Amino acid sequence: MKNISRRNMLQISGLSAVSSLIGVPSFSNAPGKKKSAGKKLKILVVGAHPGDPECGCGGTMALFANEGHEVVSVYLTRGGAGIPGKSYEEAAQIRTNEALKACKILKARAEFLGQIDGSCEITKDRYTEINDFIKRENPDIVFNHWPIDGHRDHRISSSLVFDTWQNLGKKFVLYYYEVTSGQDTQAFSPSSYVDISSVIKEKSTSCMAHVSQGPENWYDNLQKIIEKFRGIELNCEFAEAFVRHNQNPGMFINK
Repeated sequence: MKNISRRNMLQISGLSAVSSLIGVPSFSNAPGKKKSAGKKLKILVVGAHPGDPECGCGGTMALFANEGHEVVSVYLTRGGAGIPGKSYEEAAQIRTNEALKACKILKARAEFLGQIDGSCEITKDRYTEINDFIKRENPDIVFNHWPIDGHRDHRISSSLVFDTWQNLGKKFVLYYYEVTSGQDTQAFSPSSYVDISSVIKEKSTSCMAHVSQGPENWYDNLQKIIEKFRGIELNCEFAEAFVRHNQNPGMFINK
């Protein structure tokens, strides 16, 4: 495959959205097509709270999972500070259940790392915790929070994952995703896009599973607008956008 520019990315006939994004052997997500006979990939999507991975790249997660790849949604916290009027323990249980429901919709496995919602830390022990977790999972690709963000937990999550990427020798491909851009994610200039039109129902349903967070407000009134805008940029109905780290390993670079 030849290199493709940002402008014509994902417009090549015969390539699915995710294969164009990462440069793996082409496979189609069209109905009736066989799944790729190539390598089965492991994808981690790391978010600070339940709902972050789904909001930022739920469509891409669904596309990967539908192609038979292993998708893991990694939550730094269980969101225990996120429901007014509920104790931390009550809120954490509610939001954990919502995350599990969302992951079932996206055909992803949920993992929780045990940080405290609203009080996430960057310490030696926390660096070790996420480093050891990602090392055990041994992913091919990791999607991470963009580091310039209005929420401190998002910024901390991004820094922890980036440190692990460096510490493990940059052996997995690292992408950054956006969540409610302008409100949380800021100064985000995409390098890569994925057409999620075919799985928009899965993504929206997974986001709406987070009932305690009032998704009818943030999803319908903000995130859906972002998906439509990214779709305009890509010349499709709905899209997700990413920043690919330019020091990623060469094994996934298009040739």
